[in-house]
Amino acid sequence: MPTPGGDQTYRQNGGRSVTQRSFGRPQAQEPTFRPVYPGQAWPTQRPAYQPTYTPPPPLDWHQQQARAYTPAPPPKGNRVIAIAAVVALVIGLLAGAGAAVTVVALDDNRPVAEQPGPPVGTGADPKIRSGSVSAVAATLLPSVVQLKVEGADNTNATGSGFVIDNVGHILTNNHVVAAAAKGGAIQIINDKGKSSTARLVGRSPVYDLAVVQVVGLDAPSVQFGRSELAIVGQDVVAIGSPLGLAGTVTSGIISAKNRPVTTGGDEPGQESSFISALQTDAAINPGNSGGPLVDMNARVIGVNSAIATVRGSSEQSGNIGLGFAIPIDQARRTAQQIIATGTATYPVIGAEVDMQFEGGARVSTVTPASPALRAGLRVGDVITSIDAQPVTSAEALIVAIRTHQPGESVRLVYERGGKARQASVTLGQRTG
Repeated sequence: MPTPGGDQTYRQNGGRSVTQRSFGRPQAQEPTFRPVYPGQAWPTQRPAYQPTYTPPPPLDWHQQQARAYTPAPPPKGNRVIAIAAVVALVIGLLAGAGAAVTVVALDDNRPVAEQPGPPVGTGADPKIRSGSVSAVAATLLPSVVQLKVEGADNTNATGSGFVIDNVGHILTNNHVVAAAAKGGAIQIINDKGKSSTARLVGRSPVYDLAVVQVVGLDAPSVQFGRSELAIVGQDVVAIGSPLGLAGTVTSGIISAKNRPVTTGGDEPGQESSFISALQTDAAINPGNSGGPLVDMNARVIGVNSAIATVRGSSEQSGNIGLGFAIPIDQARRTAQQIIATGTATYPVIGAEVDMQFEGGARVSTVTPASPALRAGLRVGDVITSIDAQPVTSAEALIVAIRTHQPGESVRLVYERGGKARQASVTLGQRTG
């Protein structure tokens, strides 16, 4: 029996104290339990003693923590295999739709170079397209001239004209050169700015046409079209010297055909011109007179002659979208007559009509021994149509007659006493 108060009971393993085994490190519990006294219960919990000592961290503790949060790179061999697999998959997909080449750089950290884009502001030079306004202008401008006219009475005029043959004949309007008809000078300026003196070959006040000539003129002649074949709405180009601005090109369309237009006759002794005109919205201004109206094949179909003005205007106005050109079919015939004889002829029926009457052309005078008298026309008859074309005014009848040639026959429908009658008239001729 041990002595009360002694420590014999707590000393085991050679007298070594359980609670004082080592500094801060209790010895591990033995794998088997040995009861101190008979009937001692089997322990079910850890000893109540817990060490309070915490050892200091190692010196490289921060480096260990940094390495713990930095993932290690995958093996290089696996990366190459993965990229190669992706490349093979992409090439396989593209090859199914067509031939393709794919280049992949492995382990290349250099930035990808930008692909060059299309150049800005360095496109191809514009070309002259056949049938365009620029093509027409390039063809016709060398053939168009500017006219400057000085009359003997100190009157001046400017206009345009175009070369019609290889001997220097130029077609223009009568009202452009009329000031030089009784003395004066006519100067022409070509597209290169060279000035030459022209002579007046002849003119036709009735058709408002004239021909001048410059011997040795270095300019190509134009090509004639057929105004009869022109259609409303077709594209046209006007070339001339509006307001003295030589070589001006404007474009538009044929707005109407067979438009009765009267020009001139404002001054005493000046005969009026009656034109069955081509109407155009191509800009025509004072100075365009005598210049060509051409189709998109660079063929002349008219001679620009007049513009409409707003009634009540005290001064001559500019273009308002209503310009008129003499059809080239008529102008060509007249030019040939002028070149051949110095004058031109025009057809007549041998009767005068009331210019103030509306609703037809009322006969006011019948010339003795005239075609009208032989056809049975009398004073007071109202002509309502010519060759099945309606006649609504005196101007319309005159213009329609002057589209024909002397010697041709026309059929007239007229009213007398409220009854319609017909007459066939063979046209006579006059010079003018």
